[in-house]
Amino acid sequence: MLEVIKEVIEERKRQDGLWGEQNHHPLEWLSILGEEFGEVCKGAYEAHFDGHKISGNYSEYRKELIHVAAVAIAAAESLDRQESNEFT
Repeated sequence: MLEVIKEVIEERKRQDGLWGEQNHHPLEWLSILGEEFGEVCKGAYEAHFDGHKISGNYSEYRKELIHVAAVAIAAAESLDRQESNEFT
């Protein structure tokens, strides 16, 4: 578990390096998270049906799972930075 968490932290650092601190509205975060989840689904689908192999290459699927986790953490961090009544 610790190795996966380290990967998520590294992905969060990469995202911050690309985009800086992001403070989106929760609905905007859901859109971003939804896009990432779609990439997870695509990675799993393509690996599963890759040449009808019994076991495909799930590396893209795994990479996108790390992205989903990192985006979810970014959304939580963003919410923590913002005042709780801003969205009510």
